[in-house]
Amino acid sequence: MKIISLFSGAGGLDIGFYKAGFQTIWANEFDSKIWDTFEHNFPNVYLEKKDIRKIHCSDIPNDIDGIIGGPPCQSFSEAGKGLGEKDSRGKLFFEYVRILQDKNPKFFVAENVSGILHNKHKQTLDKLIKEFNLLNYDASFQLLNANDYDVPQDRKRVFFIGYRKDLNKKFNLPCPRHKKLLLKNVIWDLKDNAVETKHNKPLNGSCYLANHEYMSGGFSPIYMSRNRVRSWNEPSFTIQASGRHAPIHPQAPKMEKVKKDVMKFVQGKENMYRRLSVRECARIQTFPDDYEFLYNNLYDGYKMVGNAVPINLSYIIAEQIKQDLFT
Repeated sequence: MKIISLFSGAGGLDIGFYKAGFQTIWANEFDSKIWDTFEHNFPNVYLEKKDIRKIHCSDIPNDIDGIIGGPPCQSFSEAGKGLGEKDSRGKLFFEYVRILQDKNPKFFVAENVSGILHNKHKQTLDKLIKEFNLLNYDASFQLLNANDYDVPQDRKRVFFIGYRKDLNKKFNLPCPRHKKLLLKNVIWDLKDNAVETKHNKPLNGSCYLANHEYMSGGFSPIYMSRNRVRSWNEPSFTIQASGRHAPIHPQAPKMEKVKKDVMKFVQGKENMYRRLSVRECARIQTFPDDYEFLYNNLYDGYKMVGNAVPINLSYIIAEQIKQDLFT
């Protein structure tokens, strides 16, 4: 079961599909700060280091069963300007469609932020679904919360999944798990051995566990506008692609309200408020501990982890596709 990976990032989708028995044979990532991490963890996968708009379909293998990928989401994010297709990054989803049309594999999976479902992006959403149907795919999209699928965080993302119509199959996601993973299930053993960095430079192997280092520095007024602490018995907040906005470790008490849009740390316990480490964020994203992130600045480590698709969710999707089409 061979696949290609577009907008691969740190490889979250790829790991889940690998665990389910799929083989990524070709990948594409344009961000040079991710290349070392991807190649370190996928030494046998060819990585095309180009802007996808400059890649010719003839450069991509034809003998594949599927395409996976997460087109850039900034243009559709509720936290950004929400320019959609008016932003050049918002048009990149249609590069995914271009390659899908040429390769015509059995299935495809594409992930994006929940903001793509906003009314202002309805035209783009309708266009995408129309394109998939014109390419002869039975395609649908679903808004999923990763916490329903063995991931210890509230993380809502949209998945576009399609099967080629001649296969006469339709993707149906397995039912949500009854037992939800919580922070205590995944990072309890790391609570006492994280290391604070200075000037956000990596510690290069001196941590108890690779990447178990956390960002130093103050907290912005935007960060302090709401509670950023989840307890041990809760799932994490969404792991974002920003170290500055990483959740606070659950050892700390929940923040106290001062007034509207202003919170504070509990007096006398300020020393308990630290950001989650890169490795703790990776655990919450369900990356295995032997998956090492390579970076020269912690900003890039947090960004790679936060932009990834959680591995456990990817695996559940991949397993269902395998059962539908290959068993």
